[in-house]
Amino acid sequence: MPQPPLVFSPDPADHRLPSDTDNGLLLVISGPSGVGKTTITRAVERSIPDATFSISATTRPKTDADVDGVDYHFLTSEQFTDRIAKDEFLEHAVYAGNCYGTLRAPVEAQLERGRLVILEIDVQGAEQVKSKRPDAFGVFILPPSEDELLERLRARKRESEEVIQRRFAAAREEIARAKNNGAYDAFITNDNLDRAIEEALTLIRSERERRSR
Repeated sequence: MPQPPLVFSPDPADHRLPSDTDNGLLLVISGPSGVGKTTITRAVERSIPDATFSISATTRPKTDADVDGVDYHFLTSEQFTDRIAKDEFLEHAVYAGNCYGTLRAPVEAQLERGRLVILEIDVQGAEQVKSKRPDAFGVFILPPSEDELLERLRARKRESEEVIQRRFAAAREEIARAKNNGAYDAFITNDNLDRAIEEALTLIRSERERRSR
């Protein structure tokens, strides 16, 4: 049975909540595998009261553990393709044969509320977002050094050395691309996790204050 279409629309201005502000910010956080970006992203989400983590849409099959609209917005391939044609994604890509993307409408609805909307996406996705939302604030997480990144990938003990080397090569390319593509406004070196989190929070709060003036 076909799924009903997803409909997202910002609430009208006369239904604003007491917590609504005009301080919305779209935050893009990226970084290579093993750099600690997810830990930093989640710390930012916990530390800023109005932060909300964007929920991606996907065509991957829904499992029994998944909750639609919480883990992902689950779409059929036809629905996903239709939304691409209608330019309803801020960014989208294909991984392991399944489509993933950030729907524009729910993000913009939260921004209208004045929320901090967080996207944790790769460099390719960040480039797409920046082209459609130049006001997005991009932060890229760097490792202390290439050697340290390689050691972190090995320390996870999840993959063979061959896979680790492929991830390491991809990470080097990703870092070089991020430094030159104009999608990022700030770079944070994660040589100390607590310090990196505090630097991220300071950057984000300063940017919101700067834009509100």
